[in-house]
Amino acid sequence: MGTVYAKDQGTSKNMDQHFKNKHSYKKQDELKDSDYFNKEQEITKKQQQMQTKVIDFQTIKARVDKIHVDGLDRTKDDIVKTQVAELFNAHDFQEVIVRAHKVRGKLEALECFKDIGVYIDISEGPNATPEGVEVTFTVREMKRIVGAINTMVGNNEGSVIIGAKAPNIFGRGEKIQVEYSYGNKSSTNINISAIKPLIDDRLHTVLTGTLYSTSADFPWSGYIERDNGFLLDIACNSGTINTLKHNFQYEASFRQMSCSKQASFSVREQCGPSLKSALRHICLLDKRDASVFPTRGSFVQFSSEVAGLGGDIGFIKNELVMQSNWSPHKYLTFQLGAQAGLLRSINNNMKISIIDHFFLGSPLGVRGFDIRGCGPRNEGNAIGGDMYWAAALHVYTPLPFRPGRNGFGDLFKLHGFVNGGNLSNFTVKLANSYKENMKIFTENVRCSVGGGIAMKLGDAARIELNVIMPLLFLRSDVLRQFQFGIGVQYL
Repeated sequence: MGTVYAKDQGTSKNMDQHFKNKHSYKKQDELKDSDYFNKEQEITKKQQQMQTKVIDFQTIKARVDKIHVDGLDRTKDDIVKTQVAELFNAHDFQEVIVRAHKVRGKLEALECFKDIGVYIDISEGPNATPEGVEVTFTVREMKRIVGAINTMVGNNEGSVIIGAKAPNIFGRGEKIQVEYSYGNKSSTNINISAIKPLIDDRLHTVLTGTLYSTSADFPWSGYIERDNGFLLDIACNSGTINTLKHNFQYEASFRQMSCSKQASFSVREQCGPSLKSALRHICLLDKRDASVFPTRGSFVQFSSEVAGLGGDIGFIKNELVMQSNWSPHKYLTFQLGAQAGLLRSINNNMKISIIDHFFLGSPLGVRGFDIRGCGPRNEGNAIGGDMYWAAALHVYTPLPFRPGRNGFGDLFKLHGFVNGGNLSNFTVKLANSYKENMKIFTENVRCSVGGGIAMKLGDAARIELNVIMPLLFLRSDVLRQFQFGIGVQYL
């Protein structure tokens, strides 16, 4: 980014002189054919020896004297100053460019502007410094009300989203948005959110309050879940690369669970209303160079939830997700992923619903098994478990013969994998409960191998079409040798 290549001007003049000499000699017929070809070879050699000048932007001292933001109307000056202030810390021209690009991303994240342009020019005026530059951002504020119809993929389900929002209501990035989504598996979601970013905050904190109503069908477990609740989210992100991102959440929800006609007795006895009040903390560190097909870097996410502040649901739930990527060759990438979770009850007076259990198996999870296809079952219904682990090793390569290279073909990858895991219930009452719980790593482990084609869908989702051969499984597991998966999260 910080290097510019320019042709040496002197060499160009020498080339022009040679061409003039050649032309004049031809007019006078004083050169023979052999001399003509020798002269052509000499010109070609001169061209190959053309020198280039390398300009390193880091060696060009620069400082930002002024920052202009053109196009502001409703937006207040204080929130804009907070976003662009870091530009004044630049010490060379490359740093000016990098920081200007970063500030542009911050302004886009406010969702107050569109069509943001960046211009850098030499500083002028009585207060200009010898190394000073002026940075100008041209923006167009969004309309007071914006509507859209979009599609979304996740959890092997596609949804249509109809939404409307009122951005930048009071001029400091506040907004209210309403969304309705309907999935191809009859799931529905309605939410109303109020979002407020905090200014003059080093952590770039964003407050979000959401009222929601959701409905989802889980035929693999024989029940339908309907939730109505409130979610308060405090998101903290320092804005720098490779730093921790935190989400502190409080959720209160009234949940109604109804069973299908074929549901087992263990599912039926959990049907009915329940009230959940929980605190949740999500910590994330993402150093990957891409979210869908990364070639290097790692990803770590840890979530912890405590329910029981009110209502009849009480538990402590922890989950860890990790991923590491490395590429020994530009056409070969290895990826190692691992997940684990533990769910424990707080006391005997509060219950844990099947809704809160862990489940294993899916086209993008432990492949080779149906959705919720491995783990404890009762009369054909997956009832989940209290603890689980899963791991997968992938290898990715481009398509053979690279069709559509540097274009549409780069969205596809061939991949082979081996994945496995286990799901069971946590034991605390037995004297040798530690040994019993450790059997999750040695007994009834599921494993499968396979391969297929993976496709990048946007910058967040992926599609997989795989052929799988299960190696280790139980008779009660639901196996799949051919699977099609689409979603955001994957093992």
